[in-house]
Amino acid sequence: MKFLAAATTVVLLMAPTTTGHAAPATAPLVSPTNRDGRRDFDFLFGKWRTHYRLLRERLRGSHDWYSCNGTSVIRAFWGGSGNLEDGDLHCPRRYIGGMTLRLYNARTHQWALWWGTRDLGLVPPPQIGHFDSSGVGDFFARDTYRGKPIIVRFRWSTVKGEPHFEQAFSPDDGKSWETNWTTDYTRANL
Repeated sequence: MKFLAAATTVVLLMAPTTTGHAAPATAPLVSPTNRDGRRDFDFLFGKWRTHYRLLRERLRGSHDWYSCNGTSVIRAFWGGSGNLEDGDLHCPRRYIGGMTLRLYNARTHQWALWWGTRDLGLVPPPQIGHFDSSGVGDFFARDTYRGKPIIVRFRWSTVKGEPHFEQAFSPDDGKSWETNWTTDYTRANL
């Protein structure tokens, strides 16, 4: 059973991913943009200590969270039109070695975020989206969780000048969202 962690944020690295394969598309998830966003992930380059909060049970009305810690290194390639996040996640009952591959499409002005782990490899589908002019990035994919169609949203922003990531699931085609994973980054000398 595949399970989407939020990554990189790891999105990044450890973004928990959902289970199953992508659900059929019914409507576009990402609004079009003409904004050149190829430098939008530059704030994430470097070495980080990461703190994760994960919702214990998803889409069940739970408010029970647990914490994990890790490290992450993010490097650019292709002149900044791509980047790779390599990181780890140490939780009370498990360890995840993960990665996020981010690729910018200059034609559509959208980023594709691919998350994976050493155990699973790359986990489809990729999250597709872009940042807005205020510096908030939303990235979406249709997927399934426990056999039911959902939309997964990765949201990137900064909190007190440091990167912040959230993963949320929507079981009702984007009408409501449940955040189930957050990651806060702090600069580190690793």
